[in-house]
Amino acid sequence: MRLAAGGRLLHLGICTNVLPGETVEALHEQLTRYFAPLRAALGEERLGIGLWIAAAPAARLAADAGLIRALRAALDDAGLYAFTLNAFPYGGFHAPRVKERVFQPGWDHPARVRYTLDCATVLAGLLPDDVTEGTISTVPLGAVGIDLGAAAAGLSLAAAGLARIERAIRLCLEPEPGAALETVAQAARFLAGLGDARARLGVCFDTCHAAVVGEEPDVAFAALHAYGVRCGKVQISSALVLEHPERDDDRAHLASFDEPRFFHQVRGPGGGAMDLPEALAGLDRAGPWRVHFHVPIHRGRFGVLGTTAAGLPAALAAALAAAGTAPHLEVETYTWSVLPEGERPETDAALVAGLAQELAWARARVLEAVA
Repeated sequence: MRLAAGGRLLHLGICTNVLPGETVEALHEQLTRYFAPLRAALGEERLGIGLWIAAAPAARLAADAGLIRALRAALDDAGLYAFTLNAFPYGGFHAPRVKERVFQPGWDHPARVRYTLDCATVLAGLLPDDVTEGTISTVPLGAVGIDLGAAAAGLSLAAAGLARIERAIRLCLEPEPGAALETVAQAARFLAGLGDARARLGVCFDTCHAAVVGEEPDVAFAALHAYGVRCGKVQISSALVLEHPERDDDRAHLASFDEPRFFHQVRGPGGGAMDLPEALAGLDRAGPWRVHFHVPIHRGRFGVLGTTAAGLPAALAAALAAAGTAPHLEVETYTWSVLPEGERPETDAALVAGLAQELAWARARVLEAVA
C-alpha cells in the first residue's frame, strides 16, 4: 500500500513467502486466492506485496518477457503491485525440513548470482512507474565459515549485473542470527569494503533478527550512516520471548513451538543456540531468551510467552527518520503454517484474516511513526 508522509511516498506490503508455491502458475493462483481478498479486507485500492519467487520460476520468468507481462497484468487485475522481492530462500522454503539449507547457496556460489539477477530482471518488469527503486532481500553471505572473499566477488558480480538493468534495483543483505553476518553493523562494515559496488547494494533490517541478537535500531541505523550504506528494506517481524527459562511450565510452552521445518535460533544472557531443541536441552536458564520464530506482529503474547512487538514502533521510527529515500516496508511472518495447534489458521479465510490483522496493525504503527 502507498502511504504519503512528510513529502515521501512509503510502500508497505506483505511477503508472499508465507505460501509454498514454487511455479509461475502458483504465483498467479496466490494472487487471486489470497492477496486479492487480503486487499479487499484492508479496504485498500492498491496493496503492495513482496513476492518470494524461487529459483526455478525466477529463471523461467526472466527468460520470457511475455510471462513477466502476464504476471504484471495479473497483479494489476487483483489490485496489487510488487515493489520488492524476497530472494533469500533459493527454493524449497516450505519443504518438511529447511533449517540450515536456507543459507544455501551462499554468495560464494555462481547459482546465487544467477538466481538474484533473474529476480532483478523479473522485478524490473513488475515495478510500477511510481516506485523509483525496487529492492531485493538476500542471504547475509551464507553460513558461518563462508569464504568472505568469494562472497564479496559474487556480490560485486551481482552489482555489475544490476547496473545493466533499466530500472533501479537495490540488493539488500538481510542479517540473521547464526549466519555469516548477524547484525546490520556487520553487514554495513562488509559492504563498505566493496567500493563502487555498494551503489547497488544495501541492507535489509529484519526487526525479529535484530531483536534476537540484541541490536538496537538506533545503533543499527547509526552504523549504516557511518559506513555510508543504505537501508533499502525493513522487514517488520516479531520474535518470541521466554521471560522465565527457569520455569519448567514456561519451557514446556516454548517447546510447543518446536517444529521441524525452520531454524529457531535462541539467544539469552548466558549464550545462544542455533535451534530450540539445543536451547531447551542445554542453554543457561538465565532469562530472558529471545527466539527467532516470526510470530504474528499484532500479538503481544502467546500465553506465558512474550514477543518483541512492543519494540516495533521504535524500529519503524528509526528507519523512517533516516534521510533520503524511505526504505521499503514488508511484513514478513512466514510461520503461520507451523504455529502450534490452536494458533495456526486452518482455512484460507482464516489465513487472510490473520494477515489482514498484521497489515492493519503495521499500517497504524507506520502512520504513528511519521505523524
